[in-house]
Amino acid sequence: GEGRVCVAVLGDLGRSPRMQYHALALARHGREVALLGYLQTRPHRDVLDSENIRLVPVADLRGLRVGPKLFQYFLKVLVQSVQLLYMLLRIDQPSYILLQQNPPGLPSIAVAWVAGLWWGSKLIIDWHNYGYTIMSLSHGRSHPLVLIAEWYEKIFGRLSDYNLCVTDAMKKDLWVNFKIKAVTLYDKPASYFKETPLDLQHNLYMKLAKAYKPFKPRYYRAVSPSADRSAFTERDGKSGNVVKARGRPALLISSTSWTDLSALTSVLSSPDYERFIKEGAELPALVCVITGKGPLKDYYNGLIQKLHFKHIQICTPWLEAEDYPLLLGSADLGVCLHKSSSGLDLPMKVVDMFGCCLPVCAIHFECLHELVKHNENGLIFRDSQELAKQLKMLFLDFPTLGGKLHSFRENLRASRQPRWDQSWDQIVLPLLGSKE
Repeated sequence: GEGRVCVAVLGDLGRSPRMQYHALALARHGREVALLGYLQTRPHRDVLDSENIRLVPVADLRGLRVGPKLFQYFLKVLVQSVQLLYMLLRIDQPSYILLQQNPPGLPSIAVAWVAGLWWGSKLIIDWHNYGYTIMSLSHGRSHPLVLIAEWYEKIFGRLSDYNLCVTDAMKKDLWVNFKIKAVTLYDKPASYFKETPLDLQHNLYMKLAKAYKPFKPRYYRAVSPSADRSAFTERDGKSGNVVKARGRPALLISSTSWTDLSALTSVLSSPDYERFIKEGAELPALVCVITGKGPLKDYYNGLIQKLHFKHIQICTPWLEAEDYPLLLGSADLGVCLHKSSSGLDLPMKVVDMFGCCLPVCAIHFECLHELVKHNENGLIFRDSQELAKQLKMLFLDFPTLGGKLHSFRENLRASRQPRWDQSWDQIVLPLLGSKE
């Protein structure tokens, strides 16, 4: 099993970028990778194209709807355990099992440990968050299920050979509460998160304009009713050069799981920004693009349809995986509404935005300062009124190159963070006893 690694996620592979990055990094170093998890969303093209990565799909179990809730839950955990163990014992013997400890913690840690015993492989847990803190959101902190989950994570978490985690705050917490020694591997943007050149921006806008009104040009000049214009850019018919449209709206992007949107809808539906414009503030129109999938998407879309604004347009496009980095690299400002259930993990979305040198306004929580430096690469807000004020401050006299927004972007360009590959090679590769 030398050189073989199983990367396991009890979740949707397509929505676990960090685990896909792990698999790609291992493949880059010539390891054979079995990437195990649910296949609901398509993983990144690089993962599908890699010769060293084999996808091992786990069937998603639905429909265990008999008996009381607690019984259903234990039945589900039992069936998942058997299923996961069966999958882990069918792959070729791995020398390492790298497990994403992302909810649910039950049953994956124990099962991976048993499989590791069977194969004689080492177990590496990558801690993103605790299962029990996510459960306590819906059940309350003292619910028996939550207490069992916490006890389970403490006991079984200690059985791993190595531990990675996403923030220094989590590293401290793992040690203080669980006596688990972990190494911090910050999320870093993959190489395809970068600023988008103007002509690629234009192509993307023209593509989106076919389906979404906010991307269509605002007004047609009588002189040149040229076909090659979007709300943000236009291509000169003679020279073929792309320029930014005059009087263009500002492009705001927020990526969400549609569970944390109350802050954004209260910002968008609060008349603050519109009122600033009515009072004569020189502010641009806003196009807010909200991306992401989630159960509440239709509900919020319904709310959004009812909002009538003069100066704000909201758009919830469906984006191909490859277009998402291009859109981030084209936007003027990112808005992040992620609040961590444990206060110990950082929003991957902001990491990607920073990779694109996109300044961010993010909602405050405990360890956010490890990523967002207030007034340096973005702003931190606590409620919707504060966000509206920040938008006003950032977009006054947009799009001139003076101002905060521009200096944040310059700071992000200057701070050239290491990319995922470099961090990974420094931190994870040594744990794997180098094969090269």
